[in-house]
Amino acid sequence: MSAKTMDKTMSHADKSKTPTRRDFLILTAGAVGAVGTAAAVWPFIDSMNPSADVLAQSTTDVDLSAIEAGQAITVMWQGKPVFIRHRTPEEINAAEQTPMSELIDPQSDEARVKKGKAQWLVVVGICTHLGCVPNGQKPTQDRGKYGGWLCPCHGSLYDTSGRVRRGPAPLNLLVPPYTFLSDTSIRIGAEEKANA
Repeated sequence: MSAKTMDKTMSHADKSKTPTRRDFLILTAGAVGAVGTAAAVWPFIDSMNPSADVLAQSTTDVDLSAIEAGQAITVMWQGKPVFIRHRTPEEINAAEQTPMSELIDPQSDEARVKKGKAQWLVVVGICTHLGCVPNGQKPTQDRGKYGGWLCPCHGSLYDTSGRVRRGPAPLNLLVPPYTFLSDTSIRIGAEEKANA
């Protein structure tokens, strides 16, 4: 290799290590392209956030004052039926006295109601087997052997605490997040905040 060829090779290697104007332009164009892409995509991503009407359905306030002991009502929350039952002392006692060994999905009654408000049971009214709506909200409907709800689709039976006692349903009726606003009013969809 001649000295002239070696000089050209060395000078080319030295130049490749130092940034050139072309490198700067490529990096700048890439950065501008990334910012432009993000600006173009943001409206699409933002459109996936819940709209105002959906956010309004995220909570439901319910007045309990008209519900007498032994009665139940159904309200809608996020498109799902929610059963609210004003339980009698007998229903509360039956739920509290049930041995955990008899439950398919063991959960105490105390864990399913708010402390000091055991007379109020709030559960999502959708069977945990295949999503049917159980019967038992009206006094004239068959509430099954355990006095709670009876799923008309496949015969799952729930007790007065909404716990599955028999049938293909694998889980208890779900307890939605809710909080008492007063002794006669609840908000479904809002969990009680712990005292700081």
